[in-house]
Amino acid sequence: MKNHKIQDILQLVEMPSRYLGSEINSVHKPWDTVPLKIVLAFPDLYEIGMSHFGIQILYHIFNQHPSILCERVFAPASDMLKSLQLTNQSIVSLESKRPLLDFNIVGFSLQYELTYTNILMILERSGIPFLAKNRNASHPLIIAGGPCTSNPEPLADFFDAMVIGDGEAVILKMAAIWLEWNKERGNKVELLKQWSKLEGVYIPSFFEPEWQSHESGVTFQVLRPLFDDYTQVKRTIVSDLNSVPFPIQPIVAFGKPVHDRLRIEISRGCSRGCRFCQAGMIYRPVRERSIECIKQLVNTSLKLTGYEDISLLSLSTGDYSGLSVLMTDLIDAYGLSSPVNHPVALSFPSIRADRLNSNLMNLIKQVRKTGFTIAPEAGTQRLRDVINKQLNEKEIIETVTNAFELGWQVIKLYFMIGLPTETWEDIEGIVDLVKRLSQMKAAKGKKKQINVSISSFVPKPHTPFQWSPQMELSVCKQKIHWLKDHLNQRNIQMKWQNPEMSTLEGLWARGDRRLSSLLIRAYQKGCVFDSWSEQFNDTAWEDACCQERINPLFYTSRIRNVKEPLPWDHIDTRISKAFLIRELNQSVKTSLTHDCRYDTCTNCGVCDFKRIHPIHFKHDVPQEKDEKSKESGGSLPSVLHRYQIHYTKAGLSKFFSHLELMHIFTRAFRRADIPVKYSSGFHPKLQISFEDALPIGMESYSEYAYFTTTQPIDPLRIRQQFNNELPSGIQVRSCSVVQRKPCIHSLSYLVNIGNSCIDINELLHFNESSEWIRTKIDAKGQAKTLNLKQFVKQIQIFQKSTLKMHLMINQGKMLRPIEVLKFIFKIPDNELKQVQVIKLKSYSGE
Repeated sequence: MKNHKIQDILQLVEMPSRYLGSEINSVHKPWDTVPLKIVLAFPDLYEIGMSHFGIQILYHIFNQHPSILCERVFAPASDMLKSLQLTNQSIVSLESKRPLLDFNIVGFSLQYELTYTNILMILERSGIPFLAKNRNASHPLIIAGGPCTSNPEPLADFFDAMVIGDGEAVILKMAAIWLEWNKERGNKVELLKQWSKLEGVYIPSFFEPEWQSHESGVTFQVLRPLFDDYTQVKRTIVSDLNSVPFPIQPIVAFGKPVHDRLRIEISRGCSRGCRFCQAGMIYRPVRERSIECIKQLVNTSLKLTGYEDISLLSLSTGDYSGLSVLMTDLIDAYGLSSPVNHPVALSFPSIRADRLNSNLMNLIKQVRKTGFTIAPEAGTQRLRDVINKQLNEKEIIETVTNAFELGWQVIKLYFMIGLPTETWEDIEGIVDLVKRLSQMKAAKGKKKQINVSISSFVPKPHTPFQWSPQMELSVCKQKIHWLKDHLNQRNIQMKWQNPEMSTLEGLWARGDRRLSSLLIRAYQKGCVFDSWSEQFNDTAWEDACCQERINPLFYTSRIRNVKEPLPWDHIDTRISKAFLIRELNQSVKTSLTHDCRYDTCTNCGVCDFKRIHPIHFKHDVPQEKDEKSKESGGSLPSVLHRYQIHYTKAGLSKFFSHLELMHIFTRAFRRADIPVKYSSGFHPKLQISFEDALPIGMESYSEYAYFTTTQPIDPLRIRQQFNNELPSGIQVRSCSVVQRKPCIHSLSYLVNIGNSCIDINELLHFNESSEWIRTKIDAKGQAKTLNLKQFVKQIQIFQKSTLKMHLMINQGKMLRPIEVLKFIFKIPDNELKQVQVIKLKSYSGE
């Protein structure tokens, strides 16, 4: 497999910034200075992976170690994958652009079952054999972690080792063992044996699958341990969040990550005990981070990232014991009334009705309101009791009423269908509840919208419902169609998960090692990005199951006996099986189990009450402030100061879109703490304007941007501070005071057309013509007729492949060099993608 520079094909793909690796706070260590080289692999797109907080934690911990280099790789999008295949190139890491074969360890994050085929795609495009037994000393070790390792068996054949539980607790111990092992460079089995002694490390090859036939005709997987002292793997756990490393300098992602804000994990774990929820079981107990620790992390991270928003992360943020105090402190420190140069918006989570109090309600009034989320999960109280969702209809109605009164316009409701013991009465209950909520009044002058999300229940390992059947596909489709018909109302919008995708998720969630051949077969049939509905190929999966003689119903829809051996029995998540069986029996009786945070221990088995126990803090409720203290801090300054910066956008920075460039500049100003003027309103925006919105792929050595500050600053200081915060390729050449933004009337460009052919006769014909009418499709998809003679001032051909263009702006409209090449020289679209354009100069005047 060739190892050309990835930059050679960035011009051919959409969103090329996904592959740059030059983000602020990314770490670039000299390759030859460290013995252990690790690449973290996320089997989904960059914008999904960069929104996963766990990647940031591991990246930070590894790179803090002087003997470890840690980089990242994500699944390439379809256009990039096609380009890699056509050019026979391997996938490379973002930071050093090296193929994965050059690394010692490749660590995959397993967050969702429908990303499994992407693992094979990354391995294949890296020249790494799929199966662990087929890899030798020339290949990197392939390891994994994440919630899907709670049942590692469907992927066991592909991995050398898997981490069960909190990665922070064990990854440096694994690295230390590798560093010692590497000095002698023993065989892989010796390394794996040492790793197996660590809490939370599973070595699949140390368990041999055997198949036991039951009298019912069912064949079960039973694992036989190869070593007497290694028969179970216990989940490793961080006992206190305040004592573990936190990524205070997280990578600020390019593009459009799903969560483009500062994320602060305020607690881990949940003990509410919803019987369908795997996260609520496998992340126990609740461990809160202290308010003082959170405030220190926020303060430091905001300075190092320039983010405009803070999001408080937790499985149940509203249950954080010091939420009122924390909210008050953050709003006072960074809100609109705070003294900081750059205010920060606080994204407020959904709050359960039983957690609302008068102080929290007043705080909610001060934060930005997007969508308010509440998860009834079921349509009737009976079924909510079955799943131990300790939320009654009165609380749901009160919560939505409060949300509307406090100014929310969009209410998001989450329901599941196919839950154990569900009847049609429960389905009808969803419609009844949604329609009642839709009839409630919003705040005066506000429109309201109810967004309903319907997902199919997928039983997961290590939950009380791990023995329960999954709803069959035909029944699932029937219920979704019925709900669509009965929720077809103007202010109600319903979305649902693809039922076939839910069935596939269920297959992998409770599968065993027999599925490894199925994964390979499905991948060979073209299955990748199965979690994306537009790429999901149900037919290919059906064919793969038939060819591998896998009956999905065996794994999804049959009722399991609690005495039946389960593929994940050797994985000890610290939740006892006796507790899960007790909870299953409680569900049949519709009996509730209380939350141990507010009552006695429920004997789930997780806590030893020595090292592992719930951690939460008691806080005084903050005093309500009088109206004067709530008023905005200070009036706008009477004198504003306008500046112009002259900058370059060259090298790999040419692959930033204009929207990305705006984000880069905004956050650079915030990190540099330059007091730029903001717009007024509830969510103020930093005010900056650009002379030209360059298209992706165009370089420029003469760009201008304009902004206003609330106090005078030395232009040289602005230039120096701003340059310190910009990614490679963007550099401020000068900064000066200006009175107003100049008016641009024309621009010049240097164009290299590479191997494309220029017909000189076409240029002569154009020059001799009085008009050159062509049709252009605008951004809205509408056809516009234009005369190129009004836009092209001059075209010069210097060499066979180099042109200089001088183009005019006509009534606020302009053409780009690529359009000129298309309309005059008839260069085809596929060749236009390879054209290199440099903007030379802008010409201004009255």
